[in-house]
Amino acid sequence: MGLPIIISETAYLTFESICAQIEERLGNKALQDFKKDTIRTLELIANSPFIYKETEFDSNVRQGLIKKLSSVFYEVKSDRIEILFFWDNRQEPMFY
Repeated sequence: MGLPIIISETAYLTFESICAQIEERLGNKALQDFKKDTIRTLELIANSPFIYKETEFDSNVRQGLIKKLSSVFYEVKSDRIEILFFWDNRQEPMFY
């Protein structure tokens, strides 16, 4: 059993936004697949929090790839994992 995952309000809102885009562009099947992939990724993070690389802007924040088109950013604390936000990788790059 891994660390508990806490999802921030920003993470919830960004996840919902990505879900709406996927459903609009690709349909309900793609949306359900994305949600399943997200759950698998979060389970992996809970059990192996340091599996994904540190971000360039903060060594405490990590970027997990859900699918080629989306990522999750999270911070590992001593007693929990905080999901900070989700990112659509097709957006403008976050880092230059």
